[in-house]
Amino acid sequence: MPRLLLPILFTFALLARAEDVPKLEKDVVYGTTGDVELKLDLARPSGDGPFPCLVFIHGGGWSFGTKTGYDGAIRDFAKHGYVAATLEYRFCPKYKFPAQVEDCKCAVRYLRAHAKELHINADKFGALGDSAGGHLALMLGLMNKEDGCEGDGGCPEQSSKVQAVVNFYGPGDFDAATKFDDAVSEIAAKTLIHNFLGTTDPTNPIVKQASPQTYIDKSDPPVLTFHGSKDPLVPLSVSKTLHEKLKKAGVEEKLEVLEGKGHGWGGEDKTRTMKEALEFFDAHLKK
Repeated sequence: MPRLLLPILFTFALLARAEDVPKLEKDVVYGTTGDVELKLDLARPSGDGPFPCLVFIHGGGWSFGTKTGYDGAIRDFAKHGYVAATLEYRFCPKYKFPAQVEDCKCAVRYLRAHAKELHINADKFGALGDSAGGHLALMLGLMNKEDGCEGDGGCPEQSSKVQAVVNFYGPGDFDAATKFDDAVSEIAAKTLIHNFLGTTDPTNPIVKQASPQTYIDKSDPPVLTFHGSKDPLVPLSVSKTLHEKLKKAGVEEKLEVLEGKGHGWGGEDKTRTMKEALEFFDAHLKK
């Protein structure tokens, strides 16, 4: 697997002492589709709440990666007063779109259905993801139930829509996401998208159906996006267009461009952007 396709795993600590870090509940089954059990890891703060809930969605081209990459982050966000979950979902090419969206929607519905026992405020959900996970987080925020992709994983009576989204360089439009000046980047992006959708033909309706920007309307929640100016897999122009459309629709939005950064980053930039994500969720889910 080429190095540039490796998912960015956020495992930083927000200055929490080890003894204060909430424990994880591992491999909680949140739904079943066919013969596949879908699982999440969960971290909860102490107290009765109710607390806002966050779902973290890992990247990996919709085809690989692990929910455990966010285990450290969900502990940290639980320390700051969130019930936080990191999700697994079915991978392409065996399971193509909309399987991954269906699974993430199922996880939100499961957590809402168990809000009372988990001390969750069912009206205050946020989603955060990187790369493919950023795309899935956007779908949780921008899609409504009538738009489809709900799947049959469980808890159909619950809403799958979240009230705030943090997107780390996830694609908002799959047609534009294949357009690079660099041939190597274009081939890599087209390969990933073809594995996910089964096509890169812009005239195929599935390309529009899978693109988050398709679902933008004035009722959508606030969106914060981080994107590197030198991203070799998802063109920065995709996020710029997404945020132009959000702004035009009257949706609260912010796009932060990290100059010189590629498809992910580390060190101080990682710590700073995750801190900004926490502040963003605080502003919109703790009012």
